[in-house]
Amino acid sequence: METILEAKQVSKSFVGVQALKDITIQIKQGEIHCLAGENGCGKSTLVKCFSGVYVPDGGKIIVNGKNYDQLTPTQAMREGIQVIYQDLSLFPHLTVEENIAIGKLKNEKAGLLDWRRVRKIAKEHLNRIGVQLDLEQPVEEISMANRQIVAICRALAQECKILFMDEPTTALTKTEVDRLLNIMVELKKRGMSIVFISHKLDEVFSVADVITIFRNGEKIGDFKSEELDKKSLSYYMTGREVEYPRYERKTKNDTPVLEVEHLTRNGQFQDISFSLRSGDILGVTGLLGAGRTELALSLFGLNPSHSGIVKVEGKECKITSPIAAKKYGIALLPEDRSVQGLFMNRMIMENISSAIIKRLVRKGRLDKKEERKTARQFIQKLKVRTPSEETIIGTLSGGNQQKAVIGKWLATQPKIFIMDTPTVGIDIGSKAEIYEQIHRLAEEGMAIILISDEVQEILANCNRVMILADGKCSCMLEEEDLREKSESEMEALIGQQKRKEAIV
Repeated sequence: METILEAKQVSKSFVGVQALKDITIQIKQGEIHCLAGENGCGKSTLVKCFSGVYVPDGGKIIVNGKNYDQLTPTQAMREGIQVIYQDLSLFPHLTVEENIAIGKLKNEKAGLLDWRRVRKIAKEHLNRIGVQLDLEQPVEEISMANRQIVAICRALAQECKILFMDEPTTALTKTEVDRLLNIMVELKKRGMSIVFISHKLDEVFSVADVITIFRNGEKIGDFKSEELDKKSLSYYMTGREVEYPRYERKTKNDTPVLEVEHLTRNGQFQDISFSLRSGDILGVTGLLGAGRTELALSLFGLNPSHSGIVKVEGKECKITSPIAAKKYGIALLPEDRSVQGLFMNRMIMENISSAIIKRLVRKGRLDKKEERKTARQFIQKLKVRTPSEETIIGTLSGGNQQKAVIGKWLATQPKIFIMDTPTVGIDIGSKAEIYEQIHRLAEEGMAIILISDEVQEILANCNRVMILADGKCSCMLEEEDLREKSESEMEALIGQQKRKEAIV
């Protein structure tokens, strides 16, 4: 296959940090090429050098046989390079057809807008990937999976030859992921080169022809997909053996800390009942949209239930706000850390102290010394990698940001910790560290609810599992049920719930 894009000894540093060290890589026409590595290893920096966002400190970029010391964004797009970032960069208030056509029309410097041409462009590129969407629907009203489709079609409309996709499956269901991966394979068959970044190793192995592994800004190597397995890929990415040992509850006290009886919120979930003991890690899994996050928000007072009873340590309580939830010792690690969990432009210590500000105020003034002491305590406890507690949290890797959110809520000394998708968008090394922290918290007596759609994550961390389907508890697995369950058996069980839901 012909090489269509190449980096030769490309380097890039930021304020003394070497993000890329003499990277040489070739992307061939008609292949799916995966970039793999932990957060902060240099993958995204390389993509931004290719797309013209960053100027390399040294090296050459060769695209379509042309040599560049640096590319501008305009040059990159003219050469057929398109990048779909995690935020997709769509215009939410514009329609599907407008979002697909806008880039092409801008490049053509069209005068008066021809709405028939807008529709023709949108239809043409949706047909290319075999998908039908309501062209007049605003993008803000469609699912995340369909937004991905719109972003792909927008890239195709701009004569894309090399498509970079950065964590495209983070917020998708398994069915939606399968559809997206199939589209990638079809585009590859038609000669497009796709560069795919994902922390989900199953997805990497299902579509990648070549895997390039990065660690600490250096390229470890290029491998054909069949030359690796999950264990070897994890080792090359981290430089160590990564294991996810299963959690076993050893706490002797079986008195419930939390009791939920027939909890219902109309249109979201109904008749949910379960109990939670000290040392329990209750997994909540099932389809996205089955009511998992909605249940978590209700227990934290952000999505009040319409009926049912919640008891904390045997006492019935009304949780109508996060303030009430905190009072009863409930904490929530939210689904989207950057929007719901952190102040991205503030220091780490300010983020960690944000949930306990009242406790740190002395005579009307914030005790900065105590704030700093608290931050250092949780930075050390959770192994947050940072130069100091004054570092702006938005500059940290996803894994270290997530540890800081955990630290923020641990500072409130919760009895019950709800964790909604705690490792989404996090590399395998950071995952192992967060799992270790979750196990330790449970061993110390905390009661934890862990929401995830990753079967491996559920099995590694949970001693009990509740499967939701269509807003209802379709299956509850206790410790003895889980003890011998394999990933494939769990996937089959969740699959049965899907089939039941389809029948209903």
